[in-house]
Amino acid sequence: MRLLFSIGAVLVAGMFAGGDVAGIAAPGPKFEPSKNQRLAADKDAQTVDVELILAVDVSYSMDMDELAIQREGYAQAIQSKEFLQALKLGPNGRIAVTYFEWAASTDQKIIIPWRLVDGPETADAVAAEIMKTPIRRASRTSISGAITFAMPLFDEDPYRGLRRVIDISGDGPNNNGGPVTAARDAALEKGVVINGLPIMVKEPSYSTMDIDNLDYYYEDCVIGGPGSFVISIKDRDKFKEAIRTKLLMEVAGRVPERPVVRVADKEARVNCMIGEKIWSDRWGR
Repeated sequence: MRLLFSIGAVLVAGMFAGGDVAGIAAPGPKFEPSKNQRLAADKDAQTVDVELILAVDVSYSMDMDELAIQREGYAQAIQSKEFLQALKLGPNGRIAVTYFEWAASTDQKIIIPWRLVDGPETADAVAAEIMKTPIRRASRTSISGAITFAMPLFDEDPYRGLRRVIDISGDGPNNNGGPVTAARDAALEKGVVINGLPIMVKEPSYSTMDIDNLDYYYEDCVIGGPGSFVISIKDRDKFKEAIRTKLLMEVAGRVPERPVVRVADKEARVNCMIGEKIWSDRWGR
């Protein structure tokens, strides 16, 4: 909760420490902007603080209750007072967001195409779109497929962000498609930041192919880029709070107090092919 209060405090301080105050002046001569000025104005109108892709796991290891809470969590987070306050902290006061669901390497579905969020009305519209789409589930877990699917979406975005972020939520390791580290590294080479929301509300079991220390897996194998971070969900009751906190940080360009442990020159704590190994051991392929 300290993060939420600090964001609000910064916003209020900024508003009263020299915010915009309109002066009163006599009308001057009519001003006609030049072509270059119009182009610059159009470019400024298309600039956002962050292009944010929300990539949401809907694999069968997620039960229907978790999927419903996850949907509600994203919708409520985007509408929240804290989120709207964080939005205004950016130099442009607006972001572009798209939301898609993923499972296998060939199974991704865009729920929200690129939308501009710049205040309560646009935030409410995005939240309503998220909630009206029927919940679905699908087989396999391909984080690499989600990252690969996400990358071309940036080229389709009509807005241009000061930052580009892929936000991946999931409850298990990659077990389908290409290696997750290869997809991650390709994204990082293009300046994209990947953050993670590992969902760890159930005990790992053979039937769901979950693993211990999924948060370590996300830190070592999934996320990357300047300021990248993981926020894990280990308590079902904290599901929505974790989603809201993560979105606040991404919009405001902040990171959690607990730094991610990097594994640069030592062996990773987690085998980044563990999901593929579990699948192969079980099904022989």
